[in-house]
Amino acid sequence: MESRKIIFLDVDGTLVDYEGRIPDSAARAVRLAREKGHKVYICTGRSRAEVYPEIWDIGLDGMIGGNGNYVEDGGQALMHRCLSLDECRGIVDWLHERKLEFYLESNAGLFGSEKFETAGEPAIRLYSTRKSGEASSIQTVRDAFPDMIFGAKLYRDDVNKISFVLNSYEDYLAAAAEFPELKAGTWGGAGETALFGDLALKDIDKAYAMDVLLKHLDASVEDAVAFGDAKVDIPMLEHSGVGVAMGNGGEEIRAAADYVTDDVENDGLQKAFSHLGLI
Repeated sequence: MESRKIIFLDVDGTLVDYEGRIPDSAARAVRLAREKGHKVYICTGRSRAEVYPEIWDIGLDGMIGGNGNYVEDGGQALMHRCLSLDECRGIVDWLHERKLEFYLESNAGLFGSEKFETAGEPAIRLYSTRKSGEASSIQTVRDAFPDMIFGAKLYRDDVNKISFVLNSYEDYLAAAAEFPELKAGTWGGAGETALFGDLALKDIDKAYAMDVLLKHLDASVEDAVAFGDAKVDIPMLEHSGVGVAMGNGGEEIRAAADYVTDDVENDGLQKAFSHLGLI
C-alpha cells in the first residue's frame, strides 16, 4: 500500500482494550503511519466528550463520533447532526415514565439521569467483564465514565444519542415502537442479552460519515482502510478498500472483513498495519 490511505479506527476493542488502555504498539503504529503520509481518524460510537486527551495525544487527524453523526478534520467540524430539543424531551420524558435510567451523549459532555450512577453500575460491571473475559477493573459508572455530569438539565438540543439501561429486552422493543422515526439499537450483548438500549437519528452510520470526510479530503472509498471489532463497525469495513476485523471481534464482523488480525491486547493493530504495508 504505497499510496496515501485514509485509516479509520474504531476505539473500544480496536484502538484501546476493554479496560480503556491504549497498547504502546497501537500508539506507535498510528504515529508511524502518519509519518509515512497516511491520515488516521477514529471512527467511534463515542461522542467527542468521551475522546480523552490520551487518545488525541497518540496523534490523530480527526474523528467520526456518535457512530456517524459528527465528523471532524484537523479541529474543524465538517458535520454535526443532533437530536432536536423536542426529540430529546420526548425521549427523556418517556424514559422517566418507564423508570429507565439513562445518559445523554453530547460533544459537550455526558449527562447522567438522576439515578444512573447507581442503577447503571451492575450493567457497566457486567459489560466490562464480558468484554475483557475476566474480572474487570471497571466496577462503577465513575470508572467507566469519569467525566459524566450529574444534576444538569436533561432537555438539550446538542445530543448525539441517548443510551439507557435495559431492565429487559422488552424495553428496547418498546423504545423502537415508541420512536419509529429514530434508530433504536442495543449494545453490551447480542439480542436479549443486551444491557443497554440507545436512540439516535436514522439514516446515519459510520459509512455515511466516512463519505462526508472522504469527499472533504478528495479521496475515494478505495483509499479507505477500516478497523473494527463489533457489528456496528460492519458498514465501515464494507465501505472501505480494505476492512480489518480485530481477532477479539465478534463472528459477524470477522466474516465481513477482508483480513482478520490479532486481538487488541496482542498488538493486533500494529500487526495489521505491518501486514498491509501502512508502516
